[in-house]
Amino acid sequence: MRVLVYDAHSYDQTFLRAANKDNFELDFTASQLDLQTAALAAGYEALCCFVNDQASAPVLERLAAGGTRCIALRSTGFNNVDLEAAERLGITVMRVSSYSPYAVAEHAVALLMTLNRRTHRAFNRTREFNFRLAGLLGRDIHGLTAGVVGTGKIGAAFASIMKGFGCTLLGYDVAENPACQALGMRYLPLNEVLAQSDIVSLHVPLMPKTRHLINAETLALMKPGAYLINTSRGGLVDTEALIEALRDNRLGGVGLDVYEEEEGKFFKDLSDQVMGDEVLARLMTFPNVLITGHQAFFTEQAVTTIAETTMGNLADFAAGRSNGNVLKPN
Repeated sequence: MRVLVYDAHSYDQTFLRAANKDNFELDFTASQLDLQTAALAAGYEALCCFVNDQASAPVLERLAAGGTRCIALRSTGFNNVDLEAAERLGITVMRVSSYSPYAVAEHAVALLMTLNRRTHRAFNRTREFNFRLAGLLGRDIHGLTAGVVGTGKIGAAFASIMKGFGCTLLGYDVAENPACQALGMRYLPLNEVLAQSDIVSLHVPLMPKTRHLINAETLALMKPGAYLINTSRGGLVDTEALIEALRDNRLGGVGLDVYEEEEGKFFKDLSDQVMGDEVLARLMTFPNVLITGHQAFFTEQAVTTIAETTMGNLADFAAGRSNGNVLKPN
């Protein structure tokens, strides 16, 4: 079976080839999937896509006309795929339902600790032999209250780390996780979690009901000086409202590994261009905002699992088998 891998970087090729073990004919393109680049997939029975590839209904129709019957996502999230259109067109969509939760949880903590202790600013200072401490004052994380919004595997891993720091744990989710309750987490409505937490970390999927979960109204509920961390999906946060909250000095710091308009920017080198996204450029001006380029998942263990699961999904499709990673419309 021939498989075209979209949005492929050198590391994608390395890990997917290792997991493939010559089972399938893999071809790679750096192009992201959209209505124009869908033509590249003509003659490929299966595709492999990532988070910013767009599989809307028009794209899927073009893919189906070219013979595509399977889309293997090398991600957990699937908000970029029209599942109803895929089912109508007879295209099987499969995802990586889980990989190392520690990768994302640990990156969320890295963002938090960097913001709190200003290690990124200290790094730049000391390289210029400036060893003054003014402006680098942090807080003890021990004794603070950490609010975990979304307590699945990643949220639970984050909660476990924060428990180790000596934090009080609050949680919000549609279903309570016994593993989090065992850590001493108290589940409360979202408004109460936001109002009582010194640290708020987002670990929920992006769906219509969670889009802009953090908005002007919910930001106003957060404690003055609180930290907001988002390593899940950019669309969870209303960026314009976030900028207003930062302008009003209502937040102690914001750590983002995702951004709601990241498509076409993240995973690319734009260092020799003028940043045309004025909202993103504005975010970068705040000294208490730290942005990374959707790298929370990017550990050796996680990328290995993603590649192996993706190739396993393709093997099951080729053999006519279903598995728990097959996505269906709600």
